[in-house]
Formats: sequence, C-alpha cells, structure tokens
Amino acid sequence: MVEDKVEMNNDSESYTSLNENDPKNVQELTQYVQSLLQTIQDKFQNMSDQILTRIDEMGNRIDDLEKNIGDLMTQAGVEGTDK
Repeated sequence: MVEDKVEMNNDSESYTSLNENDPKNVQELTQYVQSLLQTIQDKFQNMSDQILTRIDEMGNRIDDLEKNIGDLMTQAGVEGTDK
C-alpha cells in the first residue's frame, strides 16, 4: 500500500495529498478517471451477474420445493388447491 503524504498550509488551512501516482496533467487525469470508471463498471457488472445467478438459483429451489410439497400432498391423499 502506498502511503500518502499530507501537507497542511497553515494560512488557508487546506490539505493537499501528495502521491507519486497522482496524475500530473489533464491527459493523465482523464486516463486515471476512465480507468477508475471502468474498474467500477466491471465490479458492478460482476456483482449484478452474481445477483442474477443467485436469483435464478433461488427460483429453481422454489420450483423444486413446490413440486416436493405437491408430491407429499399427493402421497398423503390431500388434494391441492388451484392457484
């Protein structure tokens, strides 16, 4: 992990972060922001995919549960109610 140096200007009480990886010009800043946004988009897409996969799995489990309940009711001689 890179440590940031923080300078405090006593006159204006502003804080400045100095890091050797900080962008030095507009092009570097633009590239940095684009890279950051791409990383965030990739992480968001990955999380969205995981959520959709889990929702699909849960739907399959619910379908299996409904089928098993129906089978148990049939075995017990209980008539199911229509939806």
